[in-house]
Amino acid sequence: MHPNVKAFFDDATNTVSYVVSEPEGSACAIIDSVWDYDPASGRTDTSSADEIIAYVKENGLRTEWILESHVHADHLSAAPYLQEALGGKIGIGTNITIVQDTFGKVFNEGTQFQRDGSQFDALFKDGDSIHVGQLRVDVMHTPGHTPACLTYVIGDAAFVGDTLFMPDFGTARCDFPGGSATDLYNSIQKILALPDETRIFVGHDYKAPGRDDYAWETTVGEQKALNVHVGAGKPMEDFVAMRTQRDATLGMPRLILPSIQTNMRAGKLPEPEDNGTSYFKVPINQL
Repeated sequence: MHPNVKAFFDDATNTVSYVVSEPEGSACAIIDSVWDYDPASGRTDTSSADEIIAYVKENGLRTEWILESHVHADHLSAAPYLQEALGGKIGIGTNITIVQDTFGKVFNEGTQFQRDGSQFDALFKDGDSIHVGQLRVDVMHTPGHTPACLTYVIGDAAFVGDTLFMPDFGTARCDFPGGSATDLYNSIQKILALPDETRIFVGHDYKAPGRDDYAWETTVGEQKALNVHVGAGKPMEDFVAMRTQRDATLGMPRLILPSIQTNMRAGKLPEPEDNGTSYFKVPINQL
């Protein structure tokens, strides 16, 4: 099937969120939503999520799933806010438990923070499938950027999160806890084994040098031929060496600390303290 795909680009975080709906019917899924956050003031805002809500309502769509490709380190998820407004179940990969355990230690979370993925409505493993109306969603476990990364294949479209970027920009970093350049290479090969005409929708775009406009849709065939990091049959050894060297030069994402603390909780803030206010922790010299 050829699902309808509506993209929403967030300038502040270079994130692309998607509403994927039936070509004939009203069921839809929302993938990788954004909850706006200003780190200087500590204030949240729902403008990005409200655009999605307006689109869903204006088009008479019925939200069945709110899907996360992974625990994002560069933006907060708006999943609970969208669920309250539109319904649907929140899903992520089963390896969320690895991320929760790893970062539960980094942030010295107490025993109240459950590390079993129970904050989400559904946990997916490789090979699982769900339905959005008449659309079948096949789940591919594609770790490397994080251990919990998923690709959602919906008809002739694959939503790859941060695994691949546009061909002229390459691939995602692998230096977060639990990341692996070798795993990422193998995951990309799984994606590139899909039919060449499969549409690929990426989770971010940073406008590669020489390109004037943001872009987020490509194809398997284009990635195989043109991706600057893995295209033209680049061997694993060369990719791992390149990725390791490149990642060593990268700073941490601007919103990594609030993002992970929120997203490992399925988009919920840390529990309020006795004054009714939630707080983010800043672990010193840990990342």
